[in-house]
Amino acid sequence: MNNKPISGHVLPRFAGIATFMRLPYVALPDVNDIDIGIIGVPWDGGTTNRAGARHGPRQMRDLSTMTRNVHHVHGIAPYELANCADLGDTPVNPVDLMDSIDRIQRFYDQVCDQGIMPLTAGGDHLLSLPILRALAKVHAEPLGMIHFDAHTDTMDRYFGDFEYTHGTPFRRAIEEGALDPKRTVQIGIRGALYTAQDKDWGLEQGIRVIEIEEYMDLGPDKVMQEARRIVGDGKTYVSFDVDALDPVYAPGTGTPEIGGISTHDAQAMLRDLRGLNLVGADVVEVAPPFDPSGNTALVGVTMMWEMLCLMAEVISKRQGS
Repeated sequence: MNNKPISGHVLPRFAGIATFMRLPYVALPDVNDIDIGIIGVPWDGGTTNRAGARHGPRQMRDLSTMTRNVHHVHGIAPYELANCADLGDTPVNPVDLMDSIDRIQRFYDQVCDQGIMPLTAGGDHLLSLPILRALAKVHAEPLGMIHFDAHTDTMDRYFGDFEYTHGTPFRRAIEEGALDPKRTVQIGIRGALYTAQDKDWGLEQGIRVIEIEEYMDLGPDKVMQEARRIVGDGKTYVSFDVDALDPVYAPGTGTPEIGGISTHDAQAMLRDLRGLNLVGADVVEVAPPFDPSGNTALVGVTMMWEMLCLMAEVISKRQGS
């Protein structure tokens, strides 16, 4: 029998120990029959501007009590389709970036080796790199990716010769063969650049970059038609940085950029991922210290709910149920 969230009719939403979506907490390695593992990565060691995303998973767990059992638009009931659990937080080292990356990857290696599809709450965007490494290894091929963000995160170096920051994960993933640039689309890119050449490397690799001006011209429906065309039916990862959204909707993030996507459009685009061959997803860069109201965490975990529904449907179809 699949795990079910604790109902707000049984225990008030403000009560009890907070877990993602009010699901049971199951610790590795005791994860028999778990299909989707919801995981926190409380780490922002790759942050180059405003730190605070290390606190994201804790507040997102708290605000996830506002999700329920059935999606109000497409009617997917994820907990009927897949066995889901909160797998807790990955180990991290707050004073050693490279050790943290290794610890995070070892955790996801265990998750992926047991056939669990990961849904992650960050944490800064560098955490996507060890996740992509683990997924590409278990699937034995580079992944496609649909990436919502204000920034491409394909920079090369920072402060001289440092290769690992939240602005470099997808360059490293492409270089390592974990990510297929020709099956990668980035949506919502905007903001001032360090140099006129900042975006050249990604474009040269074949990444499809949809800047916010093109997004506004096309509209979310046509943008997602393009995204679906690019990733095709291959294995696909979804990465959602909350700074893709206009800061009026998500002020609690480390590198906000005005003129972004609305929460309504973001939800509509995530729903348009339905039917893709998804293998995992993350929501990153929720930084609670910059939004004491909790609204940004609510936005982030609601995007996770949208993804969870689609991932559960993918699991159900693969299992033939």
